[in-house]
Amino acid sequence: MARFRRRTCIILLLFILFICSIMMALKTLRPDRAGFGDPFGLGLLPELQQRTELLESKRSSLNRIQGDTVTQISNMHAAVVNTMKASMPPVNKLEGELSSPNYNFHIFYYSWFGNPQFDGKYIHWNHPLLPHWDPKIANNYPKGRHNPPEDIAANFYPELGSYSSKDTSVIEAHMKQMLSASIGVIALSWYPPGMADENGEPTDDLVPIILDYASKYNLKGTFHIEPYKDRDDRSMYHNVKYIIDKYGAHPAFYRHKTSTGRSLPMFYVYDSYVTIPEIWANLLTVSGSQTIRNTPYDALFIALLVEERHKHDIHRSGFDGMYTYFATNGFSYGSSHHNWANLKAFCDSNNLMFIPSVGPGYIDTSIRPWNNHNTRNRVNGKYYETAFNAALLVRPEIISITSFNEWHEGTQIEKAIPKKTGQIVYLDYKPHKPNIYLELTQKWSEKYRKEKEQWLM
Repeated sequence: MARFRRRTCIILLLFILFICSIMMALKTLRPDRAGFGDPFGLGLLPELQQRTELLESKRSSLNRIQGDTVTQISNMHAAVVNTMKASMPPVNKLEGELSSPNYNFHIFYYSWFGNPQFDGKYIHWNHPLLPHWDPKIANNYPKGRHNPPEDIAANFYPELGSYSSKDTSVIEAHMKQMLSASIGVIALSWYPPGMADENGEPTDDLVPIILDYASKYNLKGTFHIEPYKDRDDRSMYHNVKYIIDKYGAHPAFYRHKTSTGRSLPMFYVYDSYVTIPEIWANLLTVSGSQTIRNTPYDALFIALLVEERHKHDIHRSGFDGMYTYFATNGFSYGSSHHNWANLKAFCDSNNLMFIPSVGPGYIDTSIRPWNNHNTRNRVNGKYYETAFNAALLVRPEIISITSFNEWHEGTQIEKAIPKKTGQIVYLDYKPHKPNIYLELTQKWSEKYRKEKEQWLM
């Protein structure tokens, strides 16, 4: 009898240890939407509801521990398997299978890249290393330019190589990738004819080609107006008129249907805060001296919000909304996820659109080697999903994505591949495939559609 009791106690003890180990495993696994800690100081998202649900799940699992040993082990094993499945990346559509475009998902797109085959030289891939503004700090970092095609101005390497934005096969490949991600609107970085950023060449002549390929895949195009030289109320009126006159009749030209039933063009205005509100008000208010309101060129103008005080300037200026652009949670007031609820409330109370910008991560040390403290690790897609989750919590009409191909700042969702050359080892998307960020975008696009239906009920 004593031997039987000893054997029973040993079996019971082993079973209790097994149950404890299973519960510890469940505690360390997180659901697909859970927030995460970031080594660069990201703020944690409030996932209180999900944590409560997880605790409830654990309690119910404990309450179900009854019956014979085989049944208990089977139930716990199923719980572990289901939790692990929830934390794994989704398996979406097969490669090459296209989705339907979501016109509430806008993505920032750059057509400033060039190579010798199409442009006679490399453009932007050979971007210089930018010096720090403090000479003492600048002296501690390398200088010079990148030397493509092996050494490019990016921390990741594109699957399409150091391509030219003029290459129509590249443009078409980009459209296919965006459609596979259920993106609907391309926000094209734009300078007026004959103008460009200091490291690029004019690209306005590419707009018709990009719109043609966008139309082929049922995508739409809008314009992300860059801070060109002498941008003010008069030049903006002239350039908006130019864009609408030249491209407004194209089937891919994006118009947004407002709550009043009007269909208006939309323009994102980068670095809008460098121009004082009084100048913008001349253009964007009905009583302004250069007003564009109630003319054939009226549109929705979306300002960039960086600091909290900008929201009041944006309202005074006559803008129709605000976006946050930067894919660096915690970098600025606007890019910090925990501020989005307050910004959305301000916009709602002032009849403005709030368009949060989500991104897969950030790293620009290939062009700003001194800026490592602003790097945001992708965490195998979790950073991106956390941003999407934060955006959906505020129920925005539109979500913008930074970016499709801003390779210099490492915010791209375009396909990237592993590459090592000489002393350079590029980052990549492993352990996932090159299209992982397209798949994640498609997943959240579908989730947005389903949740929006609930918001409107």
